[in-house]
Amino acid sequence: MKIFLQRVIKWKTGVCIMYTASIVIYLVFSLLFDRQEVSTTMLWTLLLACILGNLIQAVCFSDWIFSKMRYTWRSLLFCVLFLPTLAVLGWKAQWFPTENWESWVLFVGMFFAIFIVMSIGFDIYFRLTGRKYDGLLGQYRKQKEEE
Repeated sequence: MKIFLQRVIKWKTGVCIMYTASIVIYLVFSLLFDRQEVSTTMLWTLLLACILGNLIQAVCFSDWIFSKMRYTWRSLLFCVLFLPTLAVLGWKAQWFPTENWESWVLFVGMFFAIFIVMSIGFDIYFRLTGRKYDGLLGQYRKQKEEE
């Protein structure tokens, strides 16, 4: 039960961070496009997207369900689950003109562009963090050998 509650707290924290970032981005675009009013439909669908997105992320990138899955397959599973989720929310809430196929191409293209940029960012971060810890481990081993 304790592990379950820890995971729920971690998930809720992720939802809060994701929702806050989404709202800030939404406000910036509202400012850029001179929109004076905030859509409550947009706020609710962004909240739902953050709740579902964080749940999908937790399923795909933790050991809750898949304990021995390669990162590449996890990423692919995330895309397969999250893109349709966002597409349905975007369609229902009219995030963009859904009757135009060009809008859908732009939507999917933006999804994959953001996904690729974020994946590269995480890869760089994990490589740098791994090197840092490898260096610290090397220093520790060297210190133990000297003692």
